Amino acid sequence: MRTYAIGDIHGHLDKLRGAHDLIAADRDTYGETEAPIVHVGDLVDRGPDSAGVIDYLMKGQQSGENWIVLRGNHDRMFLGFLDDPYTEDPILSAEVSYLNPRVGGEATLESYGIPDAFSRPLDEVTSELSAIPQSHRDWLARQPAYFPRGEAIFVHAGIRPGVAMEDQVEDDLLWIRKPFLTDPRDHGALIVHGHTNIKAATHYGNRLNLDSGAGYGHPLSTVVIEGRDAWLLTPEGRAELPRG
Repeated sequence: MRTYAIGDIHGHLDKLRGAHDLIAADRDTYGETEAPIVHVGDLVDRGPDSAGVIDYLMKGQQSGENWIVLRGNHDRMFLGFLDDPYTEDPILSAEVSYLNPRVGGEATLESYGIPDAFSRPLDEVTSELSAIPQSHRDWLARQPAYFPRGEAIFVHAGIRPGVAMEDQVEDDLLWIRKPFLTDPRDHGALIVHGHTNIKAATHYGNRLNLDSGAGYGHPLSTVVIEGRDAWLLTPEGRAELPRG
C-alpha cells in the first residue's frame, strides 16, 4: 500500500506546488494512479501565501483529487483567532500571541490583504477579518486531526504513547513533543508527523518526521511510504530514508 505525504507547508505555495510536481513524477515512474497524498498540517503562518495554500488545497479536493489535509496546531490557532481574536489557543505560550512574528499569524493575515496586524490595535484588525472568505474558514474547520492508512498513521504532531487512537485528545495530536519524541516503543503503526522542526526528514523506526523547516526558509519534504518503508522524493528520483 503506497501513500504520499508532505510536511509542514507554512504558507509556501511555491514549495507545495513543487512537492506535487515531485509526486507526479514518481507516479509516472511507477505507474501509480490511486495512492492518496497526505498533508500533515500547518498549512498557514510564517510564509507569504497562506491564503493561496488553502485555496489550492481546497480547490484540489473539490475537483476530486485524492488529497488528505490534516489539521495542524497553526491551523487551529488561525481558526481560533478568527472565532475570537481576544482568546489565544490554550497550549500557546503566554509570552507570545498568534499575531507575533514568532508564531506567524501576521503573515497569514497579510496574505488575505490585512497588513501590519501585529503592530496595529487589535480592534482595528478585527474589523477587517471579513476579508477572509467564509469558504476558507469552513473548509479548514472540516479537516481531520489524523488519518490511518495501511501500516501508518498520519498526524500533525504525534500521539500520546500507550493511548489508543480513539482515546487520543486533539491537544496531543496537534501539539505533543515529549514524551512522544523520546519514546522508542513501537506504536502499533508507523507514526508519520511534522510539527517538530529538524534538518531533514528522518525515519526513526517507530515514527517518521517530515518537518524539515519549510516555514524557516528550508525545503519542504515530500515522501512516499510503502508499508513502513519510506523514500524522500527528489528531482533525481527516490532517496531511501533508512530506519533509525
